[in-house]
Amino acid sequence: MFFLLANIRLLFIALLLASIAAPLTAQDFSDKNLLNEQLDYYQYDQDFLTAEFHKGRRESLRKLLPDSSIAVFFSAPERNRSNDVYYEYHQDPNFYYLSGFREPNALLIISKEDQKFDSIPTNEILFVPDRDPAMEIWNGRRLGLEGAKDNLGFNSVMINSAFKQIDLDLNSIKRIYYLSPLALEDQDTSETKYLAGLWHQLVKKNTKPFSSAENHLEMMMAQLRQDKTVEEIALLKKAIDITCEAQNKLMQNIKPNMAEYETEAIIEYVFKSKGAEYPGFPSIQGSGENSCILHYTSNRRPLRNGGLLVSDVGAEYRGYTADVTRTIPPSGKFSKEERAIYELVYEAQSRAIDSAKVGVSFWFPHMVAQKIIAQGLMDLGIISFKKDFTKYFMHGTSHYLGLDVHDPGLYKELKENQVITVEPGIYIAEGSDCDPKWWNIGVRIEDDILIKKEGPVILSDKSPRSIEDIEKMMNKKEDSLFNK
Repeated sequence: MFFLLANIRLLFIALLLASIAAPLTAQDFSDKNLLNEQLDYYQYDQDFLTAEFHKGRRESLRKLLPDSSIAVFFSAPERNRSNDVYYEYHQDPNFYYLSGFREPNALLIISKEDQKFDSIPTNEILFVPDRDPAMEIWNGRRLGLEGAKDNLGFNSVMINSAFKQIDLDLNSIKRIYYLSPLALEDQDTSETKYLAGLWHQLVKKNTKPFSSAENHLEMMMAQLRQDKTVEEIALLKKAIDITCEAQNKLMQNIKPNMAEYETEAIIEYVFKSKGAEYPGFPSIQGSGENSCILHYTSNRRPLRNGGLLVSDVGAEYRGYTADVTRTIPPSGKFSKEERAIYELVYEAQSRAIDSAKVGVSFWFPHMVAQKIIAQGLMDLGIISFKKDFTKYFMHGTSHYLGLDVHDPGLYKELKENQVITVEPGIYIAEGSDCDPKWWNIGVRIEDDILIKKEGPVILSDKSPRSIEDIEKMMNKKEDSLFNK
């Protein structure tokens, strides 16, 4: 980072010296053995999805495409954080699902039948950035053309800069489906080395309207991604196991004199120490009044000010994201009112999980949870009419889980090998129309559920969720955070 903070004069000198030195070119990597040596970074982790998996996903999409059609996908953009600092790159989930490619400025075309792309008959073609050895010194190695061919199992691979000149007769194709790229503002459209240029040239090459193409392709991808393969379930289980271990470490190491950000540090330390690449979403560590904010991520409040802590987190492992919520008392004990609300949410969640069976509506567990919470809030005197439960339970109970924390799906009936969350909650903010003794109590319990013919399987059962088991876990203070 010291270089990025250098003044303009030093930067100018560095660039001048670089221009004097003999620049590296793609020719320096022409030897295949040297290329493979440079690509060893792709093999640091052995449990990524295989090229055969991604090829199978492309074939599954091809079966959904109508005759004489193609589907076009773009990689995710690189996103600027500030000045010359960029966020760590994260591939678009659909693009990764179909290709396994984890770099920017790429384009994927999948066709129902063989098409001639620049006189090359193929039913798929991947456009990737060329290698730039000078930039790789700064930003890490890239696959390039040969690396993509060797590692990704595509029938055809080309350098993205060639897309501008390629003969692509889109007008002979009846239907063109696409998912448009994001964040193209201020990008150069003149060259197809960049994402905006790839999109610009695609539009230029096609004179027909793309009518409703995006919605149709989104539905096809939702149909594919909602049903998980054995390989996907294994990676999800790994992400979920890591997340459960993080929640357990939090229970064992939390202290009432901590701040919310310290609890976040415990969670994310475990994520990284167990090999997760990222949190799947910003970690939610909301205590006291913040427990009633559904997606609170500031995480600055001192726990000593009282209240429960809602810890809603998920490790991302090889692209797949867990989503597990536990609500815990930093003191180690639930108060009488906290216990009452927690038990109500726990009952609603348990019954909703039991109802998540093959063939029922996706929304059926939600209806089960709503009914229990509405009656329970009335029994506690918090509401007078069942319809008023939405004041305190205002979100859905379930969503699909996978490459996205809110994974795409059709939201119809539940099918075997789908993975969903079940996460009812009650949030009674200060000033609510009820006895003040309930104010600032927020409770959410969330587990990740695999739908099987034999019944629902709780994948996140390694972290306790009943009051008794949580308090028991919190008494295990001898388990050090750094004990792997």
